[in-house]
Amino acid sequence: MVIAIDGPAGAGKSTVARAVARELGFTYLDTGAMYRAVGLGTTREDSPPAEIAQRIDIEDGDRVLLDGRDVTAQIRTPEVSKAASRVAADPAVREVLVAKQQAIMAAGDWVAEGRDIALVVAPDAAVKVFLTADAGERARRRAAQRGGDPEQVRRDQDERDRRDATGARSVHRAAPDATPIDTTGLSLDEVVAQVVTLATEAKELR
Repeated sequence: MVIAIDGPAGAGKSTVARAVARELGFTYLDTGAMYRAVGLGTTREDSPPAEIAQRIDIEDGDRVLLDGRDVTAQIRTPEVSKAASRVAADPAVREVLVAKQQAIMAAGDWVAEGRDIALVVAPDAAVKVFLTADAGERARRRAAQRGGDPEQVRRDQDERDRRDATGARSVHRAAPDATPIDTTGLSLDEVVAQVVTLATEAKELR
């Protein structure tokens, strides 16, 4: 079974997906970390991003390994975040990573989170959830999680939202059969309980 969790930056995807995976005993897949790993690669060499994406070995879970090296902390730096946003807009990079993500989830039980999982990566997912939150709440969460000035985080977030809304990307569009959950004002446990209920219902229908 695949549970696909989509939504914009700061909506709580990573936190919720990790917690749901623990609750259900599923494996967690952070697809955004894969783009960050490619972004990190572009800061180290001048090769085309799609070539880097094809060549590197990414192990994605509680820790992120790039060619066997733990880069969990490195991929969260502001420099790599900007690089990741750039490579994520590259259709050639997306084609490579989507294929890798689909191969990873071909067997087993997964909670995959990212930014167009249900529409592009796992359109046949048994459970599809689209998390949203008030823009101010999203910025406050990211500032608390990663540090920094909340106002600057909000400006960076707004710029990222504008980039994500351009071109062929679908990160602000929920799959037609996705269940929307507005996490503003909800506790983590309350959100997780809703997703687990959806998974339980989906299992009963299989």
